[in-house]
Amino acid sequence: MTKAEKIVKKMMAKDGFSAWMGMEVVKVSEGHAVVRMKVRHEMLNGHGVAHGGITFTLADSAFAFASNSHGQKAVSIETSINHIKAVFEGDELVATANKESISRSLGQYIVRVLRGEELVALFKGVVFRKEEEWEV
Repeated sequence: MTKAEKIVKKMMAKDGFSAWMGMEVVKVSEGHAVVRMKVRHEMLNGHGVAHGGITFTLADSAFAFASNSHGQKAVSIETSINHIKAVFEGDELVATANKESISRSLGQYIVRVLRGEELVALFKGVVFRKEEEWEV
């Protein structure tokens, strides 16, 4: 198991919210994470489509895993999302987070949320990289 995989495993062990959402980490490497989940009925809003917070949460978790995978602890300082397509009950979503740029103290990531080949949301996030390292 790589260091990045060990870090994400340690994070997931304490991440009850991602577990409750039904997220599964598919792949992780330094600066990269792929997470998937299926949209359930209780995730729908009053319009019968997935609440915007669902795609945001999936993307945010992938962002957290990718940004911490370098070994240095990282915390979110800015995020934004574009909701491009409606998401429905039963849809399987896959969020792929990739490092765009990184410095000693900041990291920028882009997360694409797909339903099959279709882009449903685009997320951008910036992290502050602490001096503290993950112990794995």
